[in-house]
Amino acid sequence: MIYRSGSQIREDFLRFFEGKGHRRVHSSSLVPANDPTLLFTNAGMNQFKDVFLGNEKRDYTRAGSSQKCVRAGGKHNDLENVGFTRRHHTFFEMLGNFSFGDYFKKDAIAYAWELLTSKEWFGIDPSKLYCTIFEGDAKVPRDDEAEQYWIETGVPKERIFGMSAKDNFWQMGDTGPCGPCSEIFYDLGIEAAEEPGVDKPFPLDEQRYVEIWNLVFMQFDRSSDGTLTPLPKPSIDTGMGLERVAAVLQGVLSNFETDLFTPLIKRAEELTGYTSKVVPPASIGDLSDPETARRAEQNRGKRKELLEKASASLRIIADHARAATFLISDGVHPANEGRGYVLRKILRRGIRHGRLLGQEKPFMHEMVFAVRDEMQVAYPELKESAERVSKVVLAEEQQFARVIAIASAKFDQLLDATETAEWDAPYLAKGEKKTKTVHGPSAFRIYETYGLPIDFMLDAARDRGLAFDHQGFDIEMRAEQERASASWKGGAQKSAAPVYRELPKTEFEGYSALRVDGARVLALVKDGIGVPELKAGELGEVVLDATSFYADSGGQVGDVGWLYSGDHNAVVAEVSGATKPVQGVFAHKVRANQTIAVGDTVDTVVDATTRSATIRNHTGTHLLHAGLREVLGKHVKQAGSLNDATRLRFDFSHFAGVADEELQEVEDIVNRQVMGNTKVETLVDVPIDVAVNELGAMALFGEKYGERVRVVKIGDFSTELCGGIHTGATGEIGLIKIVGEGSVSSGVRRVEAVSGTGALSEFRRDFDVAKVVGSLVGSSSETVTPADALRNRIAAQEEEMKKLRRELDAVRMKAASSSVSDAASAAVEVKGVKVLAQRVDGLEKAQMRELVDSLRGKLGSGIVVLGAAVDGKVSLIVGVTKDLTSKVQAGKIVGLLAAQVGGKGGGRPDLAEAGGSDVGSLDAALGKTAEVVGGLLS
Repeated sequence: MIYRSGSQIREDFLRFFEGKGHRRVHSSSLVPANDPTLLFTNAGMNQFKDVFLGNEKRDYTRAGSSQKCVRAGGKHNDLENVGFTRRHHTFFEMLGNFSFGDYFKKDAIAYAWELLTSKEWFGIDPSKLYCTIFEGDAKVPRDDEAEQYWIETGVPKERIFGMSAKDNFWQMGDTGPCGPCSEIFYDLGIEAAEEPGVDKPFPLDEQRYVEIWNLVFMQFDRSSDGTLTPLPKPSIDTGMGLERVAAVLQGVLSNFETDLFTPLIKRAEELTGYTSKVVPPASIGDLSDPETARRAEQNRGKRKELLEKASASLRIIADHARAATFLISDGVHPANEGRGYVLRKILRRGIRHGRLLGQEKPFMHEMVFAVRDEMQVAYPELKESAERVSKVVLAEEQQFARVIAIASAKFDQLLDATETAEWDAPYLAKGEKKTKTVHGPSAFRIYETYGLPIDFMLDAARDRGLAFDHQGFDIEMRAEQERASASWKGGAQKSAAPVYRELPKTEFEGYSALRVDGARVLALVKDGIGVPELKAGELGEVVLDATSFYADSGGQVGDVGWLYSGDHNAVVAEVSGATKPVQGVFAHKVRANQTIAVGDTVDTVVDATTRSATIRNHTGTHLLHAGLREVLGKHVKQAGSLNDATRLRFDFSHFAGVADEELQEVEDIVNRQVMGNTKVETLVDVPIDVAVNELGAMALFGEKYGERVRVVKIGDFSTELCGGIHTGATGEIGLIKIVGEGSVSSGVRRVEAVSGTGALSEFRRDFDVAKVVGSLVGSSSETVTPADALRNRIAAQEEEMKKLRRELDAVRMKAASSSVSDAASAAVEVKGVKVLAQRVDGLEKAQMRELVDSLRGKLGSGIVVLGAAVDGKVSLIVGVTKDLTSKVQAGKIVGLLAAQVGGKGGGRPDLAEAGGSDVGSLDAALGKTAEVVGGLLS
């Protein structure tokens, strides 16, 4: 076995299968294309799912790939294990070879064994390998066939083990393709044993015997009732983790010790400032003294523990930097839900472990360039995206720093509330003493909402002498994990309905024609089921052998129009849109005007007016994309689009709002292109590598491309991969008017615009508004537009309103101050402490705080409690002079008073606030102030 770098292993794998007639297929995006059932791409077969399901046909039957994968959310979630095991990762690469109805078990097994053991390839010692097969169950017999093929390759029978369906039967979802699998394990040796020095046989030691390759034999189709039917064309799906096989071929026990991670860990050390001072050396002294020797041993144990924690943190940073870099590069941005939420958790976990190593400043954004340097050969797109990715990560680091400050204050409030009363923990064992314990579910909500680290919470609670409800916290965490898993049913996509799967492709003639005569009806579908006919008035779908109707794709909506009878006279059905339920099969959504049957011939007629408006907007989208990149920078990438007859909507990656001046510049640029009447050129059947690498065409986020593509080129201004329909020249657009810009999610902006007659309508509306404004503010001049005149008028009115509000606030404050002017005489004395409680309705919280400060000054030493009713809500503020905070804290007082008005609150020992909903109980609560203070002073 010869040492191979991670990059060499990847290349050798792909080269080996190319030699076996496989097409080398580039990794798909981490965001699965057209598959809402999957959170992230998590296996090599994801990009071929539609092929396996029969929804898509490709011009090859064998493929090999190295697929980017992430397992950090939903059903497949390794996040919390990363850094603490040898082999768990959020991001990893899956090497795989695939057969789509071509070869099956015999060749798959022979290929795997040759690659692993041949001296020409990986050269692994066969005596270090074990194989498993499916042992069979009540529905599927033992896979004796696979066992026989393993034996024929030279594997001794005693090294082949039967395993249960849990480990050796794979299925895509509840229904669809499935079958037994065969796994290959490598023996790392007794030094890798989970119990040091304990020699356990295969398969009893999961640490020592590592799975390196899984061969899935798709040979059944599972129906909704569980019945397994043999597939007419069995297929192969295999997966080998690059990181795992790298550890084997590089002779190390942990994936993190391979060259895929060691440069990143080294960079993490540099960026976090990790040095020996983080982990102090063990004390050295006279070890002949028993006490000194005992302390030295303790120090050695502590040092070992700290070193392992630091190492785990470095591993986590390295792993999470890879995941974040690739996710953001593929169009995911930090957010509070969905994929963006998982990315945010990954980033913040990495940042937190940097903080554990002592790095309080942003550093993760620099790790992006380390990932680029290590991975750019296999993934050249990182060269272009790294700068953009780094900016996204830096923005998240800065935001997290702000969040940590807010979360710390929230947790302090929870600690204050915990100190005010003994909490009866619901998880106390019978007879166990009640204690002041931080409420676990409440702590979890702060952890989940703000990302405040659990270690921080535990330390803060310990510093206040409070226990922590670990069980309550863990129960909430498990519940949240179950909710997340339930919300993303990865791999549960259903196969296309049989009525679609067996149909030939529809010949699309809509690029050059609005009408196709004599199209034959291949199938009719009603409520998802094939029917022989549709009667007048019924809704359904019509599949034809040829059509002029464009189907929903690439952001362009499907055409609308009519199906005419074979004699070209009567409208058989009205078409409201078209989709592609199976790749290449067009389904027309119709309302039948008269009976239409399978086998009929019809004429397809697209509504020309709607089509023209739609393609004006689609071509306008390409212009906007190029214009935004010219004005804002090359980091701008499409993140989604919608083009219909009324408007265009374009989502793109950017980190800040686009200024009005920038939008105007973009608008000017694209309209110069429109007025230049540049030819829109469509290049057909271009190899994708040529399109991207030679023509410089942009591949768009979320789209899935074949091996040969269409390229839409607008002069030297814009070149994109696009299967949509466009104008012949830019002048046909007429005009593009941007009508809106805003945020979609963190790092993603949206521009909306209109073109052609839509732009004309927009200008007419603007002109009507301008006339109304002119009548209100007077005529405009060359230097002052109607819009500027209106802005000036509104600004003057706002300034007048501010002045009036200030005057009103002053009057309210004067009235409130007068009502409590004789503070000393109004205060009562409780156990030697002056206590003043007053109701001050009408004051805002800021004014109440100001009044509390004033009254504390008048008292000299004492406690001030103010209550106010504003808009049906209660506000309470408690102030305690500094000399008394060691005896009684404002947070405890306000917490007890707030409970009487249906609220809660907290704050600092000298100033605390609360809210409540029971206005009717405010006077009673204020009346009990002396009693509450007295109880706390006892």
